[in-house]
Amino acid sequence: MSQITLDKLPIGQEGIIQNVGGEGILRRRLLDMGLTPRTRVIVRKRAPLGDPLEIYIRRYELTLRASEASKITVIVEAEEA
Repeated sequence: MSQITLDKLPIGQEGIIQNVGGEGILRRRLLDMGLTPRTRVIVRKRAPLGDPLEIYIRRYELTLRASEASKITVIVEAEEA
């Protein structure tokens, strides 16, 4: 298992949210959108220049700026060979 930020997670890769950073209103907004620890998340798409990115979480699609996604730490499990 390894930890990376959500903005670095490759398209199609699944991760489990470990920590939601940020301060004040930004952190509260991320948590209110369902980005809470121990939640599975998958990166679905990225805009051509990498910002924003679309994720799939809790059975819905959510679009985040890369700067917001960089505040979220996820755990990526190693794939079985």
